[in-house]
Amino acid sequence: MDTTYKQLPPRPINKKKQLSHWLIMIVTVAIIIWSCTGINFGGIKSTAAQIAGAIFNGIFHPDWSYVYDGSGEDLVSQLWITFCIAFLGTFISAIISLPFAFWAANTRHKKWYVSRSGKIVLAVIRSFPEIILALMFIKAVGPGSAAGVLALGFHSVGMLAKLFSEAIENLEDGPNKAVTAVGGSKFNVIMFSTLPNLMPALISNTLYRFDVSIRSASILGLVGAGGIGYPLIIALEYRQWNRVGIILIGIVIMVVTIDWISGLIRKKLV
Repeated sequence: MDTTYKQLPPRPINKKKQLSHWLIMIVTVAIIIWSCTGINFGGIKSTAAQIAGAIFNGIFHPDWSYVYDGSGEDLVSQLWITFCIAFLGTFISAIISLPFAFWAANTRHKKWYVSRSGKIVLAVIRSFPEIILALMFIKAVGPGSAAGVLALGFHSVGMLAKLFSEAIENLEDGPNKAVTAVGGSKFNVIMFSTLPNLMPALISNTLYRFDVSIRSASILGLVGAGGIGYPLIIALEYRQWNRVGIILIGIVIMVVTIDWISGLIRKKLV
């Protein structure tokens, strides 16, 4: 029995593809070098070691008396406000995102420009940074938690609606056709076919966005939009490193706990 194998001919080299790869690499390296030249680095200050030592000393020796004192300005109270801002902003945006998601989903419209216009609107919404939105809403409703909720809610609509629209596009069309075949209207298709099949993706994406909103709510307080960010910036300005340390510990514990709980819920849905 002949066990010899014929050697396969070498694969032809695609010179155009190879050239495009080299061009992409050269352009990428050029952009990196050009970006580095724009950084104005004046060197490390002579007091850097002293300041860094004070910061780490405060972080490792936190002010435990700030954890809770019943004044409403303590760590637990401010973390609770931050949690409420993130939760309410995400909840509002999840509801508002649904009609935008159906607008942007290209499988829901016969004409391509309808879904394209929805995608453009969502891209415009996402282009506004949360800090800028917080500053705008502070001018409209005043400083405090309301501005934080509105900023998070507005910004989250752009991201959640994008994720929801992609989930709608990935749904199988069989259940929708079955509802239509028995005389169901478009409203019946959405209520009895699309939404039930879409619900796991909606909940999973909303939980993911809530994780992101928790971190964002901690930052929005830096500009006066409520939450733990405001006492953090005050402690930084007055160099109260012990207070900074306990606030950072509280933020880390809150974020890790919520991330763990959200992960457990998402696993139940998959």
